[in-house]
Amino acid sequence: MRYVFFTVIIVLLQLFSLGAALSLQWWLQPWMSSTLQTIVWITVFVITNGLLLLSVSKLLANSYRWVSGWLLVLHFMMLAALATWLLYGSYLLIMFLSDIPNYSETLAFGLRVLALIVFVGLFVYALYSAYVPVVRHRTININKLMQGQLRIAVASDLHLGRLFGSGAIDRLRHLVTRHQADMLLMPGDIMDDNTQAFMAYNMMENLVNLGAGLPYGIYATLGNHDLYGHEQSISSTLRDAGVQLLNDDVLRIEHQGQAIWLVGRFDNHKHQRVATTELLAQVNITEPVIMLDHRPSDITEHSKLPIDLQVSGHTHNGQVFPANFIVKAINRLGYGYEAIGQGHFVVSSGYGFWGIPFRLGSRSEIWLLTVQTAPSVAVQS
Repeated sequence: MRYVFFTVIIVLLQLFSLGAALSLQWWLQPWMSSTLQTIVWITVFVITNGLLLLSVSKLLANSYRWVSGWLLVLHFMMLAALATWLLYGSYLLIMFLSDIPNYSETLAFGLRVLALIVFVGLFVYALYSAYVPVVRHRTININKLMQGQLRIAVASDLHLGRLFGSGAIDRLRHLVTRHQADMLLMPGDIMDDNTQAFMAYNMMENLVNLGAGLPYGIYATLGNHDLYGHEQSISSTLRDAGVQLLNDDVLRIEHQGQAIWLVGRFDNHKHQRVATTELLAQVNITEPVIMLDHRPSDITEHSKLPIDLQVSGHTHNGQVFPANFIVKAINRLGYGYEAIGQGHFVVSSGYGFWGIPFRLGSRSEIWLLTVQTAPSVAVQS
Protein backbone atom coordinates (compact mmCIF):
# COMPACT_ATOMS: atom_id res chain seq x y z
CA MET A 1 0.00 0.00 0.00
CA ARG A 2 2.86 2.36 0.82
CA TYR A 3 4.44 1.79 -2.61
CA VAL A 4 1.10 2.43 -4.30
CA PHE A 5 0.85 5.76 -2.43
CA PHE A 6 4.33 6.87 -3.52
CA THR A 7 3.66 5.77 -7.10
CA VAL A 8 0.48 7.84 -7.20
CA ILE A 9 2.34 10.88 -5.82
CA ILE A 10 5.10 10.55 -8.44
CA VAL A 11 2.60 10.22 -11.29
CA LEU A 12 0.58 13.19 -10.01
CA LEU A 13 3.69 15.35 -9.79
CA GLN A 14 4.60 14.57 -13.41
CA LEU A 15 1.05 15.24 -14.63
CA PHE A 16 0.83 18.49 -12.66
CA SER A 17 4.23 19.53 -14.05
CA LEU A 18 2.99 18.89 -17.58
CA GLY A 19 -0.16 20.93 -16.98
CA ALA A 20 1.75 23.78 -15.32
CA ALA A 21 4.35 23.90 -18.12
CA LEU A 22 1.59 24.15 -20.73
CA SER A 23 -0.11 26.88 -18.65
CA LEU A 24 3.13 28.86 -18.38
CA GLN A 25 3.76 28.41 -22.10
CA TRP A 26 0.37 29.96 -22.85
CA TRP A 27 0.88 32.76 -20.34
CA LEU A 28 4.27 33.66 -21.82
CA GLN A 29 3.16 33.20 -25.43
CA PRO A 30 3.53 36.89 -26.47
CA TRP A 31 7.19 36.71 -25.46
CA MET A 32 7.75 33.03 -26.20
CA SER A 33 10.70 31.82 -28.23
CA SER A 34 11.92 28.28 -28.73
CA THR A 35 14.71 28.94 -26.21
CA LEU A 36 12.33 30.32 -23.57
CA GLN A 37 9.95 27.42 -24.14
CA THR A 38 12.75 24.95 -23.51
CA ILE A 39 13.80 26.82 -20.37
CA VAL A 40 10.22 26.78 -19.02
CA TRP A 41 9.81 23.03 -19.52
CA ILE A 42 13.22 22.14 -18.14
CA THR A 43 12.81 24.43 -15.11
CA VAL A 44 9.41 23.01 -14.14
CA PHE A 45 10.46 19.37 -14.41
CA VAL A 46 13.87 19.93 -12.79
CA ILE A 47 12.27 21.58 -9.75
CA THR A 48 9.62 18.84 -9.51
CA ASN A 49 11.96 15.89 -9.75
CA GLY A 50 14.73 17.61 -7.80
CA LEU A 51 12.40 18.09 -4.83
CA LEU A 52 11.19 14.52 -5.27
CA LEU A 53 14.73 13.16 -5.12
CA LEU A 54 15.60 15.29 -2.09
CA SER A 55 12.48 14.01 -0.38
CA VAL A 56 13.19 10.35 -1.12
CA SER A 57 16.84 10.70 -0.08
CA LYS A 58 15.78 12.65 3.06
CA LEU A 59 18.45 15.28 2.37
CA LEU A 60 15.94 18.12 2.75
CA ALA A 61 14.38 18.88 6.13
CA ASN A 62 10.57 18.92 6.04
CA SER A 63 10.76 17.73 2.45
CA TYR A 64 7.08 16.82 2.40
CA ARG A 65 6.21 20.50 2.94
CA TRP A 66 8.38 21.57 0.00
CA VAL A 67 6.95 18.90 -2.29
CA SER A 68 3.40 19.73 -1.17
CA GLY A 69 4.04 23.45 -1.63
CA TRP A 70 5.42 22.99 -5.13
CA LEU A 71 2.52 20.70 -6.02
CA LEU A 72 0.15 23.45 -4.86
CA VAL A 73 1.92 26.03 -7.05
CA LEU A 74 1.56 23.73 -10.06
CA HIS A 75 -2.08 23.07 -9.20
CA PHE A 76 -2.93 26.75 -8.87
CA MET A 77 -1.19 27.52 -12.18
CA MET A 78 -3.49 25.06 -13.91
CA LEU A 79 -6.58 26.29 -12.08
CA ALA A 80 -5.79 29.89 -13.04
CA ALA A 81 -5.31 28.90 -16.69
CA LEU A 82 -8.53 26.84 -16.64
CA ALA A 83 -10.56 29.67 -15.09
CA THR A 84 -9.22 32.10 -17.70
CA TRP A 85 -9.96 29.65 -20.52
CA LEU A 86 -13.54 29.18 -19.32
CA LEU A 87 -14.10 32.94 -19.13
CA TYR A 88 -12.56 33.41 -22.56
CA GLY A 89 -14.76 30.63 -23.94
CA SER A 90 -17.85 32.40 -22.61
CA TYR A 91 -16.61 35.65 -24.17
CA LEU A 92 -16.09 33.93 -27.56
CA LEU A 93 -19.64 32.54 -27.44
CA ILE A 94 -21.06 36.00 -26.75
CA MET A 95 -19.00 37.51 -29.56
CA PHE A 96 -20.08 34.75 -31.94
CA LEU A 97 -23.76 35.27 -31.14
CA SER A 98 -23.33 39.02 -31.43
CA ASP A 99 -21.28 38.77 -34.65
CA ILE A 100 -18.59 41.06 -33.21
CA PRO A 101 -14.82 40.64 -33.81
CA ASN A 102 -13.54 38.68 -30.83
CA TYR A 103 -9.80 39.08 -30.46
CA SER A 104 -7.24 41.83 -30.03
CA GLU A 105 -3.85 42.38 -28.52
CA THR A 106 -5.51 44.19 -25.63
CA LEU A 107 -7.70 41.15 -24.95
CA ALA A 108 -4.67 38.83 -25.04
CA PHE A 109 -2.89 40.99 -22.49
CA GLY A 110 -6.03 41.27 -20.36
CA LEU A 111 -6.44 37.48 -20.25
CA ARG A 112 -2.89 37.06 -18.97
CA VAL A 113 -3.41 39.74 -16.33
CA LEU A 114 -6.61 37.96 -15.32
CA ALA A 115 -4.77 34.62 -15.05
CA LEU A 116 -2.17 36.23 -12.76
CA ILE A 117 -4.92 37.78 -10.60
CA VAL A 118 -6.68 34.40 -10.30
CA PHE A 119 -3.38 32.68 -9.41
CA VAL A 120 -2.59 35.18 -6.64
CA GLY A 121 -6.22 35.20 -5.50
CA LEU A 122 -6.22 31.42 -5.08
CA PHE A 123 -3.23 31.66 -2.74
CA VAL A 124 -4.78 34.47 -0.68
CA TYR A 125 -8.13 32.69 -0.38
CA ALA A 126 -6.53 29.32 0.43
CA LEU A 127 -4.38 30.92 3.13
CA TYR A 128 -7.45 32.66 4.59
CA SER A 129 -9.41 29.38 4.62
CA ALA A 130 -6.59 27.67 6.52
CA TYR A 131 -6.11 30.28 9.23
CA VAL A 132 -9.55 31.86 9.72
CA PRO A 133 -11.91 29.23 11.17
CA VAL A 134 -15.66 29.06 10.90
CA VAL A 135 -17.97 27.78 13.66
CA ARG A 136 -20.54 25.22 12.51
CA HIS A 137 -23.58 24.79 14.77
CA ARG A 138 -25.63 21.63 15.04
CA THR A 139 -28.28 20.46 17.53
CA ILE A 140 -28.10 16.72 18.23
CA ASN A 141 -31.35 15.18 19.47
CA ILE A 142 -30.58 11.81 21.05
CA ASN A 143 -33.06 9.09 21.94
CA LYS A 144 -32.05 8.98 25.60
CA LEU A 145 -33.08 11.08 28.56
CA MET A 146 -30.61 13.69 29.72
CA GLN A 147 -30.82 16.76 31.89
CA GLY A 148 -30.70 20.03 29.98
CA GLN A 149 -28.28 20.59 27.13
CA LEU A 150 -24.61 19.69 26.79
CA ARG A 151 -22.64 22.09 24.59
CA ILE A 152 -19.68 20.35 22.97
CA ALA A 153 -16.99 22.07 20.92
CA VAL A 154 -15.12 19.81 18.48
CA ALA A 155 -11.70 20.68 17.07
CA SER A 156 -9.93 17.88 15.25
CA ASP A 157 -6.60 17.75 13.42
CA LEU A 158 -4.89 20.75 14.97
CA HIS A 159 -1.45 19.56 13.83
CA LEU A 160 0.20 21.92 16.28
CA GLY A 161 3.65 22.83 15.02
CA ARG A 162 5.73 25.64 13.53
CA LEU A 163 3.02 26.89 11.19
CA PHE A 164 0.06 26.49 13.56
CA GLY A 165 0.69 27.22 17.20
CA SER A 166 0.07 29.56 20.13
CA GLY A 167 -2.06 32.03 18.20
CA ALA A 168 -4.30 29.24 16.90
CA ILE A 169 -4.77 27.82 20.42
CA ASP A 170 -5.69 31.27 21.77
CA ARG A 171 -8.13 31.77 18.89
CA LEU A 172 -9.71 28.43 19.74
CA ARG A 173 -10.02 29.48 23.40
CA HIS A 174 -11.75 32.69 22.33
CA LEU A 175 -14.23 30.77 20.14
CA VAL A 176 -15.20 28.11 22.70
CA THR A 177 -15.53 30.75 25.43
CA ARG A 178 -17.65 33.04 23.28
CA HIS A 179 -19.98 30.17 22.37
CA GLN A 180 -20.15 28.96 25.99
CA ALA A 181 -19.02 25.39 25.32
CA ASP A 182 -19.06 22.98 28.27
CA MET A 183 -16.20 20.87 26.93
CA LEU A 184 -13.83 20.50 24.03
CA LEU A 185 -13.32 17.21 22.18
CA MET A 186 -10.19 16.77 20.06
CA PRO A 187 -10.42 13.52 18.07
CA GLY A 188 -6.82 13.04 17.00
CA ASP A 189 -3.84 14.53 15.16
CA ILE A 190 -3.25 17.10 17.85
CA MET A 191 0.48 17.43 17.20
CA ASP A 192 2.30 17.69 13.90
CA ASP A 193 4.15 14.36 14.39
CA ASN A 194 6.12 15.40 17.51
CA THR A 195 6.29 17.94 20.34
CA GLN A 196 9.42 19.84 19.23
CA ALA A 197 7.67 22.99 18.04
CA PHE A 198 5.09 22.74 20.83
CA MET A 199 7.83 22.96 23.44
CA ALA A 200 10.09 25.35 21.52
CA TYR A 201 7.30 27.92 21.16
CA ASN A 202 5.99 27.36 24.71
CA MET A 203 2.46 26.37 23.68
CA MET A 204 1.90 24.57 26.98
CA GLU A 205 0.62 27.69 28.72
CA ASN A 206 -1.81 28.41 25.87
CA LEU A 207 -3.22 24.88 26.00
CA VAL A 208 -3.55 25.00 29.80
CA ASN A 209 -5.49 28.27 29.53
CA LEU A 210 -7.73 26.76 26.88
CA GLY A 211 -8.74 23.91 29.19
CA ALA A 212 -9.15 26.20 32.20
CA GLY A 213 -11.88 28.14 30.41
CA LEU A 214 -14.09 25.07 29.91
CA PRO A 215 -16.34 23.76 32.71
CA TYR A 216 -15.60 20.11 31.88
CA GLY A 217 -12.18 20.59 30.28
CA ILE A 218 -10.63 18.97 27.21
CA TYR A 219 -10.85 15.32 26.13
CA ALA A 220 -8.81 13.86 23.30
CA THR A 221 -7.69 10.76 21.46
CA LEU A 222 -4.53 10.25 19.44
CA GLY A 223 -4.61 10.25 15.64
CA ASN A 224 -2.21 8.68 13.16
CA HIS A 225 0.16 11.68 13.22
CA ASP A 226 0.37 11.38 17.01
CA LEU A 227 1.54 7.78 16.64
CA TYR A 228 4.46 8.19 14.24
CA GLY A 229 7.12 7.35 16.82
CA HIS A 230 6.37 10.02 19.43
CA GLU A 231 3.29 8.62 21.15
CA GLN A 232 4.75 8.71 24.65
CA SER A 233 6.09 12.27 24.52
CA ILE A 234 2.88 13.56 22.93
CA SER A 235 0.73 11.76 25.50
CA SER A 236 2.71 13.00 28.49
CA THR A 237 2.81 16.56 27.12
CA LEU A 238 -0.95 16.66 26.62
CA ARG A 239 -1.59 15.26 30.08
CA ASP A 240 0.75 17.87 31.57
CA ALA A 241 -1.41 20.51 29.86
CA GLY A 242 -4.53 19.14 31.55
CA VAL A 243 -5.93 17.26 28.55
CA GLN A 244 -7.76 14.04 29.47
CA LEU A 245 -6.61 11.38 27.00
CA LEU A 246 -9.01 8.61 26.09
CA ASN A 247 -6.89 6.06 24.25
CA ASP A 248 -8.98 2.87 24.11
CA ASP A 249 -10.58 4.11 27.30
CA VAL A 250 -13.94 5.12 28.73
CA LEU A 251 -14.78 7.88 31.18
CA ARG A 252 -17.97 8.67 33.08
CA ILE A 253 -18.63 12.34 33.72
CA GLU A 254 -21.61 14.03 35.32
CA HIS A 255 -23.65 16.74 33.67
CA GLN A 256 -26.36 18.33 35.79
CA GLY A 257 -26.35 15.28 38.04
CA GLN A 258 -26.60 12.75 35.22
CA ALA A 259 -23.99 10.38 33.78
CA ILE A 260 -22.50 10.99 30.33
CA TRP A 261 -20.09 8.40 28.93
CA LEU A 262 -17.08 9.42 26.84
CA VAL A 263 -15.42 6.66 24.81
CA GLY A 264 -12.12 7.24 23.02
CA ARG A 265 -10.33 5.01 20.52
CA PHE A 266 -6.79 4.90 19.26
CA ASP A 267 -6.42 5.61 15.55
CA ASN A 268 -6.28 2.38 13.55
CA HIS A 269 -2.60 3.05 12.92
CA LYS A 270 -2.37 1.36 16.35
CA HIS A 271 -2.93 -2.21 15.15
CA GLN A 272 -3.52 -3.63 18.63
CA ARG A 273 -6.27 -1.17 19.53
CA VAL A 274 -9.30 -2.42 21.45
CA ALA A 275 -12.52 -3.23 19.58
CA THR A 276 -15.38 -0.78 19.99
CA THR A 277 -17.66 -3.51 21.36
CA GLU A 278 -15.15 -4.19 24.16
CA LEU A 279 -15.12 -0.52 25.13
CA LEU A 280 -18.92 -0.30 25.08
CA ALA A 281 -19.09 -3.32 27.38
CA GLN A 282 -17.62 -1.04 30.07
CA VAL A 283 -20.38 1.59 29.88
CA ASN A 284 -24.04 1.83 30.80
CA ILE A 285 -25.55 2.05 27.32
CA THR A 286 -28.89 3.27 28.68
CA GLU A 287 -27.10 6.58 29.37
CA PRO A 288 -25.76 8.98 26.70
CA VAL A 289 -22.61 7.67 24.97
CA ILE A 290 -20.25 9.97 23.05
CA MET A 291 -17.34 8.51 21.07
CA LEU A 292 -14.11 10.06 19.80
CA ASP A 293 -12.67 8.11 16.85
CA HIS A 294 -10.07 9.84 14.72
CA ARG A 295 -10.92 8.20 11.41
CA PRO A 296 -14.49 7.92 10.13
CA SER A 297 -13.74 4.53 8.60
CA ASP A 298 -15.89 2.53 11.08
CA ILE A 299 -19.03 4.66 10.89
CA THR A 300 -21.12 1.97 9.21
CA GLU A 301 -20.29 -0.53 11.96
CA HIS A 302 -20.71 2.06 14.72
CA SER A 303 -24.13 3.09 13.41
CA LYS A 304 -25.40 -0.33 14.54
CA LEU A 305 -24.05 0.10 18.07
CA PRO A 306 -25.50 2.08 21.02
CA ILE A 307 -23.40 5.18 20.30
CA ASP A 308 -25.40 8.41 20.45
CA LEU A 309 -22.76 10.72 18.99
CA GLN A 310 -19.42 10.10 17.30
CA VAL A 311 -16.95 12.86 16.40
CA SER A 312 -14.12 12.25 13.94
CA GLY A 313 -11.67 14.07 11.73
CA HIS A 314 -8.68 12.84 9.69
CA THR A 315 -10.05 13.57 6.21
CA HIS A 316 -9.53 17.37 6.27
CA ASN A 317 -12.38 17.29 3.74
CA GLY A 318 -9.62 16.81 1.19
CA GLN A 319 -7.95 20.10 2.28
CA VAL A 320 -7.31 21.19 -1.32
CA PHE A 321 -9.82 20.86 -4.20
CA PRO A 322 -10.52 18.47 -5.90
CA ALA A 323 -9.39 16.04 -3.16
CA ASN A 324 -12.67 16.70 -1.33
CA PHE A 325 -14.45 14.66 -4.03
CA ILE A 326 -12.05 11.76 -3.42
CA VAL A 327 -12.74 11.94 0.33
CA LYS A 328 -16.47 11.83 -0.36
CA ALA A 329 -16.12 8.86 -2.71
CA ILE A 330 -14.11 6.61 -0.40
CA ASN A 331 -15.94 7.27 2.89
CA ARG A 332 -19.48 6.54 4.07
CA LEU A 333 -19.30 10.03 5.60
CA GLY A 334 -16.14 11.87 4.61
CA TYR A 335 -17.20 15.23 5.94
CA GLY A 336 -20.11 16.90 7.72
CA TYR A 337 -23.02 15.62 9.79
CA GLU A 338 -25.40 12.73 9.28
CA ALA A 339 -27.76 10.68 11.43
CA ILE A 340 -27.05 7.06 10.55
CA GLY A 341 -28.68 4.06 12.16
CA GLN A 342 -28.77 4.46 15.92
CA GLY A 343 -26.41 7.43 16.15
CA HIS A 344 -25.33 10.86 15.03
CA PHE A 345 -21.98 11.30 13.28
CA VAL A 346 -19.86 14.41 12.76
CA VAL A 347 -16.69 14.39 10.64
CA SER A 348 -14.77 17.67 10.85
CA SER A 349 -12.47 19.07 8.19
CA GLY A 350 -10.16 20.03 11.05
CA TYR A 351 -9.14 23.15 12.87
CA GLY A 352 -5.56 23.09 11.60
CA PHE A 353 -4.05 21.70 8.40
CA TRP A 354 -1.52 19.15 7.25
CA GLY A 355 1.76 20.04 5.57
CA ILE A 356 1.15 23.48 4.11
CA PRO A 357 -1.14 26.28 5.37
CA PHE A 358 -3.59 26.28 2.48
CA ARG A 359 -7.17 25.10 2.06
CA LEU A 360 -9.29 25.21 -1.08
CA GLY A 361 -12.70 23.59 -1.14
CA SER A 362 -12.45 23.07 2.62
CA ARG A 363 -12.26 25.38 5.62
CA SER A 364 -10.62 25.48 9.03
CA GLU A 365 -13.47 24.95 11.48
CA ILE A 366 -14.79 23.96 14.85
CA TRP A 367 -18.17 22.38 15.46
CA LEU A 368 -20.42 23.48 18.29
CA LEU A 369 -22.80 20.62 19.06
CA THR A 370 -25.76 21.12 21.37
CA VAL A 371 -26.71 17.65 22.63
CA GLN A 372 -30.16 17.21 24.14
CA THR A 373 -32.99 14.71 24.50
CA ALA A 374 -35.11 14.40 21.35
CA PRO A 375 -38.46 16.20 21.81
CA SER A 376 -40.41 12.97 21.11
CA VAL A 377 -38.51 11.13 23.88
CA ALA A 378 -38.98 14.04 26.30
CA VAL A 379 -42.74 14.04 25.69
CA GLN A 380 -43.00 10.27 26.27
CA SER A 381 -41.17 10.58 29.57
